[in-house]
Amino acid sequence: MDLQEQFDQATPEVRSRIRASFDRQGLMRHLGAQLGHIGPGRVHILLPHRPEVTQQHGYIHAGATSAIADSAGGYAAFTLFPDDTTVLTVEYKINLLAPASGDHLEAVGTVLKPGRTLTVCQLEVFAVRGDERSLIATGQQTLICLPARPEQ
Repeated sequence: MDLQEQFDQATPEVRSRIRASFDRQGLMRHLGAQLGHIGPGRVHILLPHRPEVTQQHGYIHAGATSAIADSAGGYAAFTLFPDDTTVLTVEYKINLLAPASGDHLEAVGTVLKPGRTLTVCQLEVFAVRGDERSLIATGQQTLICLPARPEQ
């Protein structure tokens, strides 16, 4: 996280809403993913390297990589949505640039174009080993803002 992001925090209410929704996601819990930075239009999700999320060569599986990228973008959009709404992914595309190898992955979702109905986000996933970060996946996503629905 760069210096600007340290000061660019979402309001406590928005952070609470994002954390509550994230805590209800069974897949993120199953993967062992954790929320990192929550700022207006930008969310980071961390995924520790564990045997349960790897593929046959020991790299973090593309499915796990894609899942945290999707959620990071979704929550980035959700930070800008009104309180009485919810978010769903309409579509996303991801390019895997390098094997996902590191101590953990960090997915960063950033809103490129907010809208009343549709929002477009940039997705980036970095492999982190010690102090080194390398971009291993990039993508784009479209999300829809819907009236609030009960989350389970």
